[in-house]
Amino acid sequence: MKASRIAAAVAAAGASVLLLSSPSFAHVSVQPEGAAAKGGYATVAFKVPNERDDASTTKLEVNFPADHPLASVMPQPVQGWDVKVTRSKLDKPLDLHGRQVDEAVTKVVWTAEDKKKGGISPGFFQKFPVSVGPLPEDADELVFKALQTYSNGEVVRWIELQEEGQEEPDSPAPVLALSAAAEDGHGHGDKKKDQAASGSGAKGERAGHSDGTDDHETHAASHSTDTTARVLGVVGIVVGVAGVAFGVLARRRTA
Repeated sequence: MKASRIAAAVAAAGASVLLLSSPSFAHVSVQPEGAAAKGGYATVAFKVPNERDDASTTKLEVNFPADHPLASVMPQPVQGWDVKVTRSKLDKPLDLHGRQVDEAVTKVVWTAEDKKKGGISPGFFQKFPVSVGPLPEDADELVFKALQTYSNGEVVRWIELQEEGQEEPDSPAPVLALSAAAEDGHGHGDKKKDQAASGSGAKGERAGHSDGTDDHETHAASHSTDTTARVLGVVGIVVGVAGVAFGVLARRRTA
């Protein structure tokens, strides 16, 4: 066996590992910027990586959970993107700060202003921050089904649910893990911010600014770390096998 053949085999094996692992890294996800406590308000960001080498991501459609409707949803403006918020009537009104709210946000759509030159280019990702609340008190997580559209017309549907005890699906829906409720019953300590957010959301404003921090780990971040460790372990095995093969070849040459 020639050294060139061994090198080719190692390269192919490494490429296969990266190819097989890429979907776990590249799916659309949602992460809180700070805490996402039950019963409170939070700023969350939908992270959208571009998986294609020959097309840009030009549109993101996020469907909000119907089983746990959110009355206040305020997207933060993102340069180069238009945003549209869709609200729908609720079968059962929500009690929000002592008043009845009969509608909630069901969908938010971001569209690149320039579909030919704009959007998310190959090799890049974009975050779309949104202030949401109040978060449900009777749920541990929220599922947001998303559709990612590319400049070539392809649509990737990130809508599959994770089944307990099963491997992650090929196109998993973004999932927001909720933390325990704060002692004061709010996710943020600033009561005025909560009231301002709820008031703007009830009026159906399309955009707004929200502050957040990156001091807390999230469920999605932990999952990504675990996946990275597994992939690096496989790559290590491939490199180890290559080392043994080169060692055998070297001994044959000196024999």
